[in-house]
Amino acid sequence: MQGTFTGAGVGPGDPELMTLKAVRAVQACDVIAVPVSGAELKEPYYEEGDMREQSRFWLDRCVAYGIAARAVPEAAGKARLFLPMPMIKEKAVLKEIHDRDAAQTAALLDQGKNVVFLTIGDPSVYSTCMYVHKRLKAMGYPTSLIPGIPSFCAAAAVLDIPLVENREELHVIPASYGIEESLSLSGTKVLMKAGRKMPRVKEILLRDGTDARMVENCGMDSQKIYRNAGEIPEEAGYYSLLIVKEKKNSGNGGERA
Repeated sequence: MQGTFTGAGVGPGDPELMTLKAVRAVQACDVIAVPVSGAELKEPYYEEGDMREQSRFWLDRCVAYGIAARAVPEAAGKARLFLPMPMIKEKAVLKEIHDRDAAQTAALLDQGKNVVFLTIGDPSVYSTCMYVHKRLKAMGYPTSLIPGIPSFCAAAAVLDIPLVENREELHVIPASYGIEESLSLSGTKVLMKAGRKMPRVKEILLRDGTDARMVENCGMDSQKIYRNAGEIPEEAGYYSLLIVKEKKNSGNGGERA
């Protein structure tokens, strides 16, 4: 019998925000799939038993694994499948890498092993998990997804504000690809993945007098909160997002963003 591949969202950073379903999936699985974003890992690598030094290096730098390990002590005893997920844009190279990741995972599923791929936030929102998931699904393997609390929902809670109210719209925007047109949309805009474009993003927000707030490393020990565009640093951590609220006219019957 084939094993099942499960993409499990572990939430934004605080291990207490990991769902019971995700916890149980990690407890019950045979193998934990660990995404490795750095350039150190060139090929998928499977490991059981004692960890080698390089494995500890990869685990220490995987935020999703760190969250799960704090919430699920049993994670430390699981077999590990390290999958290269480099942060590059070369489509042909990425396809080849993701194909190899899926092939290695499939080999374990053929042995009847259940594999849980840990991903920060929710697996359906800009997750590397889906590159493997969709390939395995197309190959006919059993797959499933466990939702996790998205970072923008957690950030709104940290800021103690609503994301949307009444008829407001919510737009989730990859800010590294240009935001000028997207910022004209009505409702609340969530700007994710700004990265090196943060200086340009901040410039636009200040120019337009936008009501923007940012949470960096939401739920983590290094969490930082910025409550207006002027406070936002031009260099921020990778796990940073902005919540941009639409300005309301004063004569709107008392409704506010």
